[in-house]
Amino acid sequence: MSQLDLAGEADISAKHLSFLETGRAQPSRTMLLHLAEQLEVPLRERNLLLTSAGYAPVFPERPLDDPALSAARRAIDVVLAGHEPYPALAIDRHWTLVAANKAVAPLLIGVAPALVQPPVNVLRLSLHPDGLAPRIVNLPEWRAHLLARLRREIDLSADPVLVALLDELRSYPVGNVRSSTPFIERPEAQIVVPFQLSTEAGVLSFLGTTMLFGTPVDVTLSELAIESFFPANAETARILRRGSAIV
Repeated sequence: MSQLDLAGEADISAKHLSFLETGRAQPSRTMLLHLAEQLEVPLRERNLLLTSAGYAPVFPERPLDDPALSAARRAIDVVLAGHEPYPALAIDRHWTLVAANKAVAPLLIGVAPALVQPPVNVLRLSLHPDGLAPRIVNLPEWRAHLLARLRREIDLSADPVLVALLDELRSYPVGNVRSSTPFIERPEAQIVVPFQLSTEAGVLSFLGTTMLFGTPVDVTLSELAIESFFPANAETARILRRGSAIV
């Protein structure tokens, strides 16, 4: 967003915005929050912005089991259960598993026990050679898709935990990649990439969607995401709906 566009969205003059950017004017707490809202700055970074300007942070960060977030936790459980018989899970900002519905566990049978001991990192579980990776039919494409998403999150947050996770995931073997062009550099990497998992019942193919809380006022809630997987074809839907053994 250009300076002129931001000034228009924030309903302030471009001159005043320029003064704020160059330090010739001191922004109020209200103005900082207003500009951060227009720029869709994450709540965690809004708190840092306020602190840097000499103001107290305004967005609380509470654990998910805090009584104040009980309604949100119930909502997560309802959404996850309502998505059955298809898999869905909730993750935090570091891709740590927060909750999962009953359709997830059967897909994980056979992975190394250490990978499913809490705290479970969903990306590590997916791409580790002792995890789901050997059964992911389109591993190079799925891996590229996940790493691209992780890189975008790092670009926004510069989170050192995510940086370390990316380095770890990059070190995992991916098998033989036939194309000379990394999948992440090709245009289709930005389009929907199916998650294809080999099971005894056949190859299950899923399309994933991400749901975020629309108007969070808590840092923890703002960083939670619900990952829901829908059957990408009729055969996958049939297998899951009939409750067949899929391991």
